[in-house]
Formats: sequence, C-alpha cells, structure tokens
Amino acid sequence: AESIKTMTAAAATSNTSSTGVGGPPPSSSSDDPNARYTFNDTALTALRKSSPWKDDPSYFTSTAISPSAVMKMMTHCHSGVEKGVKKGGNPIEVMGLLLGRPDPNTPKTLVVTDVFPLPIEGFETRVIADDGDVINHMIALGESLETTRKEKFMGWYHSHPFDVGIHSHCFLSQTDISTQLQWQRAEDPHGNPFLAIVVDPLRSLAKGHPELKAFRAYPPEYTNPIPNQCPDGSIIHEEQLRLEKWGSCSSAYYELEVEYFMSTGARNVLSLLNRNFLWMRALGSSAMCEKEARGRYPERVEKVAKKIGKLDPQSGSGGGGGDVPGGMMMGSHHRGRSKANSSGSGGAGGGTTASLEDKMGNKPPSSAEGGSSGIPKEENGSDELGKACQEVVEITTEKLVGNIAQMTKKDLFSHVASS
Repeated sequence: AESIKTMTAAAATSNTSSTGVGGPPPSSSSDDPNARYTFNDTALTALRKSSPWKDDPSYFTSTAISPSAVMKMMTHCHSGVEKGVKKGGNPIEVMGLLLGRPDPNTPKTLVVTDVFPLPIEGFETRVIADDGDVINHMIALGESLETTRKEKFMGWYHSHPFDVGIHSHCFLSQTDISTQLQWQRAEDPHGNPFLAIVVDPLRSLAKGHPELKAFRAYPPEYTNPIPNQCPDGSIIHEEQLRLEKWGSCSSAYYELEVEYFMSTGARNVLSLLNRNFLWMRALGSSAMCEKEARGRYPERVEKVAKKIGKLDPQSGSGGGGGDVPGGMMMGSHHRGRSKANSSGSGGAGGGTTASLEDKMGNKPPSSAEGGSSGIPKEENGSDELGKACQEVVEITTEKLVGNIAQMTKKDLFSHVASS
C-alpha cells in the first residue's frame, strides 16, 4: 500500500504518463489547475448532443485522470495480486467502472474523476462472478450516483497481472475489443463516449510508477490507412513483434495519451508531504526489497532460465514444447502475452502464462512449420534466445540498481551517524 501511495503521488505531480496516437498532451483552455473539477452544464449538454466522435473513429486523443481514481485503480488491482498469491496461486484479474465525462473545454479529452470496483475476479481458467449479482450491483451503484454525482459511467478498467517482461502488458485482446465495442455502440450515440483502461500492477510495482494505458476501439468497418501502425501510432513491420506488444487486434484500437490532474489544494498538500515526510520514505525503502518484488523475483529468474534451457545455443533453434494451461475467460486471451516471448522455444509451463492460441486468438503453427509467422525455425529460435537475453538484462539491471541504491543508503546513513 505504501508503494502504491508513493507511485501515485509521483504520477499525479507529473504531466503525462504515456503518449498515444494523438501526439503531445493537449492544453486546457484555462490555466486554472482546478478546471478539471468543474464544468459548464450547458456546454457539456451541447457537446453530448452534437457527439462529434460519431463521425471520427479516432476523435479522442487523451484522457485526464484524477489522483484518487489512479489510487483506487492501483489499490484494487494490487489487491487482486495479493489475494491470488496468498491462496498459493496466480494473481487475480479484477475489473471496475470509470466515472467521468468528455471535457467541453478540451473536447478531445475524456476526464476520469473516480472509479468503482466491480465484484468480478478472474482466475487462470475461469471468472468467478455471478452475472445477476454483478448487474444488480451496477444498477444499485448507478442509481446511488445519480443522486450525488453529475458525471456518468464512461468507461471500464481491468488488470493484466502477468509477470514482468520486456514489454508492458497494457493492451486490448480480442475479448477486450468485443467488450469495448459493445459499450461504445450502446453509449457513444447517446453522448457518453466510452473508455477502456488496462493496468499492469506487477510492472507498476517493479518500475515504481503506475503502468496503465487508455484505449478506444475502432468501428469494425474502419480500416487504418497506415499499414502496420500500432495503437500508439508507431510503425512496426515485424508481425511477431506487433503481436507481442499489442496482441492480434493491434489494428482494431488506438491508444489515448494519459495525463494526471490535481487541484491547487491537493498539490500544496502533496508538496508539503514531499518536502517534510515522503523524502524519508524514498530513502528508507527500495522497490527491490518490497514483499511482492522479493516473491516474484525467483519466479522470473526460473522462467527465463527455462526459456534459455529449451534453446540450443549452437543452432539457435528451439527445443521441445510443453503444455501450458489456458487463460481465464475474462482474460484467457490475455495470458498468452507472456507466453509469446517463449512461443518459438516451446515455452515454460506454470506461472501466469498461457498459450499464444488462448491469448491472441491465433493457433500457433505446428513444429513442422518451423516457427511463428512463417519465420524459419533457426531464425525464430535465435530470435527467442535474444528475447530471453533481454529479459536477463532487465532482471539483472533491476537487481544491480537496487543493490547500488542500498549500498549508497548504507554509506550515507553510516556517514551521518558517525558525524
């Protein structure tokens, strides 16, 4: 919980966390830092009525998220990790709803002011949730908010609690795209554009800042005029790399830039805390020493060791394959993301990984076909070895940086004590 507070505070004081296809963050028509907390009812009603996003599949370019919304999302997603690990299994996927509105001052920005967790939990092979209970919960929550809040439910979030790898696990899978399109078709025409946010809780803990991304889906009839363009606007010609970073539906959605906003009063309080208290936490703690990081570190090392062990360093080709359990219904297709890094080598079982078929909606080629995406077996094996080496470098770098930080703190505090 302390780590979440620290990373959320850091994010809230920064301007932007990620860059989407829309380019640099838009500037508000007002320089007032409190502008996001208020809105003109008449202007908002006019914007909802005109609904300019109906004529432009990539109309929105950014989303602004409040610190409280970030904190609640991170806490909820982190609780799923803790709950699953405490039961001796894998981290649990969770889901919730976003409360907010489009911004009349910056019409291409969606403002998220609050979030509300839903009683839905995803395990490795299934989702434990009673549909009737979930629907009743959403109805009761919506009726309650109608009497106290002027915003509407305008999006949803869910977690991808997969082991830390080379790439972030923030992306939309085939099932996510289907869910998002259903929401957009139901809400967009009525002046309530819907947003999807994906959170990577384990990477957030490892990196020390919130790892989340916001997306909108293209209409099914839309065709991107730019070949091989990814949701973030970049161009990746290698199909396998696009698959690993963005899933099999990379051309079906796009990323919005994420920015955080904070009121003047909250910023002043946070400034006082940083100056008087939070600096001690930065010196007194290290991400490497967090309970979650210590618990996942041996698993990460074992996983990459298995990947390398299944590769022939002489020929660069993959070894034998192993069966990996499928993913969960809510995110069964998700878990193949981690598996994608080892698909050419047969992969390692266990953990939070699953088959590439479950995750991406594609059936992996048979061994007789050589490798994925038509890549010859030797080249694919060499590529897998390179990816495994990248993971080794990342794990080693995290460990070295953590050790250096600990040694620096020891020398600093020892010097202060002696003087």
